[in-house]
Amino acid sequence: MTKAYRQAQILKLLRSRRLHTQEDLAQALRSIGVPATQVTLSRDIREMGLLKTPQGYVSPPEIQVMSEVEPVIRELLQDVRTAQNLVVLRTRAGNANALAVALDNANWPEITGTVAGDDTVLVVAADGTTAETLKNRLEQILTV
Repeated sequence: MTKAYRQAQILKLLRSRRLHTQEDLAQALRSIGVPATQVTLSRDIREMGLLKTPQGYVSPPEIQVMSEVEPVIRELLQDVRTAQNLVVLRTRAGNANALAVALDNANWPEITGTVAGDDTVLVVAADGTTAETLKNRLEQILTV
């Protein structure tokens, strides 16, 4: 395994789930067949500029996107509902596309994809539990 491949896999893992410790990261890597020692992971974390937050390790661009998407959500989102693995977001007329673009650019692990109309965004999640998690995350942003 090359360093570039390992680091790409680390980023992929961080986009798909929250990893709070180096041990969590090491286990996740092992589960996909990528061995890494603690020393190697420490070096990768430093070189990649990963930051440890209360939500787990994140890359600096993700932090920037997280801070950029939240004001858009607060400004545009009016209602959130789930239907199995789908999350239906309502906005004022003409604002759905802007909200969908912001969510797509945020690269949240709960979001598989979005489809926007005029005042409605359909967000596809992997399953019902993930959709409910996303709904709760959006509602929490609205209440802050």
